[in-house]
Amino acid sequence: MMYWDGGSGWAWMAFMPLLWIALIGLVVWAVARLTQHSTSRRDDTDLGPTSRETPEEVLDHRFAAGEIDPETYAEMRKQLAAHRPRPR
Repeated sequence: MMYWDGGSGWAWMAFMPLLWIALIGLVVWAVARLTQHSTSRRDDTDLGPTSRETPEEVLDHRFAAGEIDPETYAEMRKQLAAHRPRPR
């Protein structure tokens, strides 16, 4: 039979689960923080204000890729110019 010292044994029994809970919480927090940081960095480069294309640029890319023919390109350019708001 094992002899249990009644003085400090209960303190360790209460402390160990708290230590494990704190350790698991720290790991979860670190993973969430690292995941959030890498996601926000990727979003800044993909969706930033400088990466937004105008309708004319989208049309130019589609024409350059061969998705639309020259007649369709010219007609769409005219429509975009006609519907563009005029500066004040």
